[in-house]
Amino acid sequence: MTLTNEIDVAVRLGVAGLGGLAVGIEREWSGRLGERVVRFAGVRTFLLLGLIGGICAELQRRGQAGAGVAVLGAAALLAVVAYGLKASRGDVDGTTEVSALLVLGAGFLSGLGLLGLASGLFAITALVLVEKSRMHSLVERIQSQTLEAGARFAVLALVILPLLPAGPYGPDPGFRPRELWALVLIFSGVSFAGYLALRVTGPQSGYGIAGLFGGLISSTVVSLNFSRESREQPAFGRSLALGVIAACTILPVRTGLLATALSPEVARRALPFLLIPFLVGALSATTLLRRRESAAAKPQLPDNPLRLVAAIQLALLFQGVLYAVHWVQASFGSFGVFVSAALVGFTDMDSLTYSMVKLGGDGAQAAVASRALGIGVLSNTILKLLLVLTLGRGTFRMLASMGLGSLAVASAAALLLF
Repeated sequence: MTLTNEIDVAVRLGVAGLGGLAVGIEREWSGRLGERVVRFAGVRTFLLLGLIGGICAELQRRGQAGAGVAVLGAAALLAVVAYGLKASRGDVDGTTEVSALLVLGAGFLSGLGLLGLASGLFAITALVLVEKSRMHSLVERIQSQTLEAGARFAVLALVILPLLPAGPYGPDPGFRPRELWALVLIFSGVSFAGYLALRVTGPQSGYGIAGLFGGLISSTVVSLNFSRESREQPAFGRSLALGVIAACTILPVRTGLLATALSPEVARRALPFLLIPFLVGALSATTLLRRRESAAAKPQLPDNPLRLVAAIQLALLFQGVLYAVHWVQASFGSFGVFVSAALVGFTDMDSLTYSMVKLGGDGAQAAVASRALGIGVLSNTILKLLLVLTLGRGTFRMLASMGLGSLAVASAAALLLF
């Protein structure tokens, strides 16, 4: 074995030993803090377990796989026997024993030369052990309603969605069951995210955060959901309005990022049409953020966090709108790209962005495509303004309509000035 090979082996074993040492320090500290006299393993044992894992991998690398498996199995059996003895005394906590098995596995990975993977596993193991109290506190705060909603959403996404056919069926643009159900999941997911944000941060901050992140998925869904919410939560009209304005302010950012990824030239030319409404929306959101509702108001969390029925209704409505838009485009195509941009942007900015990037990808039509994106942002903002005015109530309708109106004026001004 050359000197270089010896150094390489030493590094692998060093990582294995140090990783076990890190986990062992936490276990030693945790055991003393809990005043536990009897412990399966402490700092020295975990260091040695890491080294054992690394040595077993090195034996395998040198063609002694049988010896490596025997030593690794014996060390793992030691942890299993220790847990069995402890469980016989009524102590069923197996954290230390499971940690020992993880250290053996990570040490083995390190011995194989997978230092990055091994180090990451050591770090995650130590972090999970250190954050024990916070993780337990988080679980204690989870209510049965939240757990049930999360399980139902998982079934809807992981079981039902893959079983649906892709389509399309029927006349153009076609009925696509899988895409339509994906819309339902998006709508329900936004409602669930807002529910979780309310539970974690409270209504004043929760609605704003839910709107901000919901805008990355669909600002239209946020506008619709929060407009309906304003009827049930009139005391939080200002926070709901903040969420809608935050979601709509994110729309130009999302459109710009998508356009940049697909066609930097179209994105560069569209910058004025996207930057001006973004700045106006950010100013409106900041103004609302500085003024909060009375602390005496108490939120009423929705009974159905997923709002699945409303999500299905909205998805069917969008399907109907897509048919209507397709008919209008086929009948009045001579109006050109701008009319089409206004129609498509009224329902789906992502579809408009894809189509306009394709149009201006060669550079000759980049200016037309970029202006069409600005028109789409304007028409999409008008749609959400109509939703707020039609479905919203009280303070929410007044503040949200003012914010969305300023966004629409900014988009129109950008189109006129540039």
